[in-house]
Amino acid sequence: MRFRSLALALCSLVVCAGPTIGRAQFQEPTKEELQMTADPLAPGAAAVYLYREETTDDNLHFHSYYVRIKILTEKGKELATVKTPYEHGEFKVTDIKGRTIHPDGTVIPLTAKPSDLMQFKVGDTQLNEMVFTLPSVEVGSILEYRLIIRYDDNRVSAPTWNIQQPYFVHKAHYYFSPNHSGAISILNSRGEAQDRLMTSVQADGKTVVVHNLKNDYTFDIGNVPPIPDEDWMPPLNSLTWRVEFYYTQYFSGTEFWEKEGKRWQKNANDFAEPTKMLKQAVAEIIAPSDTDDQKARKIYDAVMKLENTDFTRAKTKAELKQVKMKPVKDAEDVWTRKSGSSDEIALLYLAMARAAGLQAYPMQVVNRSRAIFDPHYLSTYQLDDYLVSLTLGGKDIIVDPGQKMCPFGLLHWKHTLASGMRGSAKDTLYSTTGAETYDHSKIQRIADLTVDADGNVTGTARFILTGEEALRWRQIWVENDVDEVKKQFTEYVRATVPDGVQADFDHFLGVEDPNAMLIGLVKISGNVGAATGKHFFLPALFFESHAKHPFVAVDKRTVPIDVRYPRLEQDQVAFHLPSGYTLESLPAAANISWPNHALLKIAAGASGDAVTINRTMVYNYTLLAPDTYADLHGFYQKAATADQEQIVLTRAAAAKGN
Repeated sequence: MRFRSLALALCSLVVCAGPTIGRAQFQEPTKEELQMTADPLAPGAAAVYLYREETTDDNLHFHSYYVRIKILTEKGKELATVKTPYEHGEFKVTDIKGRTIHPDGTVIPLTAKPSDLMQFKVGDTQLNEMVFTLPSVEVGSILEYRLIIRYDDNRVSAPTWNIQQPYFVHKAHYYFSPNHSGAISILNSRGEAQDRLMTSVQADGKTVVVHNLKNDYTFDIGNVPPIPDEDWMPPLNSLTWRVEFYYTQYFSGTEFWEKEGKRWQKNANDFAEPTKMLKQAVAEIIAPSDTDDQKARKIYDAVMKLENTDFTRAKTKAELKQVKMKPVKDAEDVWTRKSGSSDEIALLYLAMARAAGLQAYPMQVVNRSRAIFDPHYLSTYQLDDYLVSLTLGGKDIIVDPGQKMCPFGLLHWKHTLASGMRGSAKDTLYSTTGAETYDHSKIQRIADLTVDADGNVTGTARFILTGEEALRWRQIWVENDVDEVKKQFTEYVRATVPDGVQADFDHFLGVEDPNAMLIGLVKISGNVGAATGKHFFLPALFFESHAKHPFVAVDKRTVPIDVRYPRLEQDQVAFHLPSGYTLESLPAAANISWPNHALLKIAAGASGDAVTINRTMVYNYTLLAPDTYADLHGFYQKAATADQEQIVLTRAAAAKGN
């Protein structure tokens, strides 16, 4: 469960995740529960939750949790260890009780003292984790435990109930009793009264929150499927069932986003004020004869050269005090110091673009690698990263100056198809960034390889990267030393080549210029061939022979697919064949298409002692609904088969003597 705890004049967020328990008394297991060896409602499950209960009581100032779990396989025994994070000092974990019940009804109580472990501490904030392990757990056991988290009287809560769990839940009960005294004023960080309690429900579409005459809230639900766990999923907040409570002063979502949007844009504009000093700096960067596009690009290049402390390290308050520097208050400070966070640099770009006379507005979106924007959740705190919207030549484009090494016009994939708020000349708008197309991100792998009669291979390979893949490696290069970069890129290449082949990354070309292609030079060695009798076999698709094709092993899909970004892969591999062998067969040409979504082409040719294999794979999609999975699955099955083709050589017959 996650809950927000609000002090008298400050909204503060506290997270309680992981196994939880309530104040209910232990229940006697039924005969059916003891004898259960599998659950027809959760076929193949390692465990199931028989019952879960969560209670939040702001009048008595506690959160309580109660859980009953049936262990069905060895893997399910992992649930015997319970970990409950909490904010040390502000909260206290008490009343921990637990027991294990064997299938024969034998009860083994929890007697070991829980461990209170510090996870991290930043300033005055310390996050601890209360850990205990239920005893004598075996397959067939029922685990039962409860605990309470208490908090100070000057706090109230706005809980988030995470309805889905790692395993199937038979029955769950949730209860929230808000503060009834009226003695506590709930204020936000601006000192404004938050006097309305609102809920946001994402569940099965049938179960609702019940609000009774006592002003308490309950939510009872059964047969809850487990949290989705499939490859290439969108962020879980868009998929999992939850109920969120929050305090606000607004009557509706429309009112909230209208008023908070104006406030948001004012704050961004205040930070991004194009001061006299910034106008002078811009005048030194651009020329009077520059077009708007040229101005936008020159300013972008200038701010991209600044130190981005999200990729290096921001100075602590103590370090700022030591060098007699105050915290950043506006864009001018960022330019003066030549450093800032991603958001600060993005807003600096906004200020300098405006100083150059460009039409530019702030935009802030939810990071798509973390979550999906939820307009029903009335909080601007869900927004993550700043972008800048420009109008150039009558067209609107969005740029990503806060992403170190990101070329002008490209968005980091986590900012594509990402929603949030965008400023304008009049109102603040709800807006979503666009999707990329496959030609924005290319991976070209070119290899020249020589194979001898024993199957030993030597040669070189070039990895030519543009777009998202180049951005990823440039950011790794910024954040790590040379040895670590070499290690990571070597591992990246080795994951693509056949078993027995050694790939060693040498160096990058163009790594410091985000507008250039990024080229990685790799040395290839090892053994690649396999001889059986008079035949000799080579993996034709050199960079795919070790690949793990997604969406092949699983026949069905229940959740959407998110592959992050579209891309184009092009391979060109030249094999120089050993003497004493003749070419018997090449891989068959392939032209596999999933119209408007994906394409695979394979072509092979021979000239003299050399064989050249060309492979092109296009992924022209980002997000797909589950009902498209049959077509996706079919395409990848065909692609996986085509990528296993081989080159077959035949040993030449020895010449007979007289």
